[in-house]
Amino acid sequence: MDKPKVTPKDFFLWIAAMVALYVSVFAFINLLFDYINYAFPDILNGYLDPYSSSMRFEIASIIVLFPVFLVLMRLIRNDIAANPVKKDLWVRRWVLFITVFVAGATVIGDLITLINYFLGGEVTTRFILKVVVVLLVSGGAFLHFLADIRGYWVQYPGRARTLGYAVGVLVLAAIVSGFFIMGSPNDIRMYRFDDRKVGDLTNIQYQIVTYWQQKEKLPAKLEDLADPISGMNVPVDPQTSEPYKYVVKGTMSFDLCANFNAVNQPNSLRNQYPVAKTIYPDGLVMEDSWQHGVGEVCFNRTIDPERYPPFSKTPR
Repeated sequence: MDKPKVTPKDFFLWIAAMVALYVSVFAFINLLFDYINYAFPDILNGYLDPYSSSMRFEIASIIVLFPVFLVLMRLIRNDIAANPVKKDLWVRRWVLFITVFVAGATVIGDLITLINYFLGGEVTTRFILKVVVVLLVSGGAFLHFLADIRGYWVQYPGRARTLGYAVGVLVLAAIVSGFFIMGSPNDIRMYRFDDRKVGDLTNIQYQIVTYWQQKEKLPAKLEDLADPISGMNVPVDPQTSEPYKYVVKGTMSFDLCANFNAVNQPNSLRNQYPVAKTIYPDGLVMEDSWQHGVGEVCFNRTIDPERYPPFSKTPR
């Protein structure tokens, strides 16, 4: 009996299906890793993404590529059901054996890593959960494609569909969970607006302090900070295009105010560092912090002349 020939359609169907599978599995594992990191944060981690960028990319990858994988596999299995000789195509055998090999190697590597960390006394809850995730996903892929090599899913197409639906529900649950953690697209946009406002206020505060050091008085209004030579343009609220509120409270004290959409996010970069406090002789305590609630929030600032001496008194 002649060996079945691989047509361009067969080749690209299998290659496309495996690429979609590998990227989907990689994104799914990393998405679960992000959930674990969120539930069990590492205090030694110096960076936390305030906009859940990795979650968004992983969810987008799964939403696009996982259905592509399911559709391609449905086409392949229907093709094999109509023409059983295609189960012996060399491209099918190679793809399945490579996938089984990669999944098996991942499981073995995962176990070695677990034992290594255990012997080093560095086993934590988040690490154990990540190991379990890799074991379950890689082990499931290993068993699934091992059964495919043996023709199990061709023999029982109904069970293949049931498994596909079950995996689809699991993936859908993982995607939906992401929205509870990172918020809706509109929520993320509001967080970006808030961080932009804090960045603007930080810039304005710096310019006010510099103005005081140069002139030994506070600007009467924010427009006084504009400097065409240095290119300083006073920023405005990016959401409303209205100027920020600025109120002079004393010779060296002022308020900066802005309207915020949400409370500071716990994973915002601005919440990761200790708040610096300056205590003055009159008992005034100034916290150089931009933590805020919803609505208009004013930040009181008092210039410390010892920390920011006027330029006229700075030794040259």
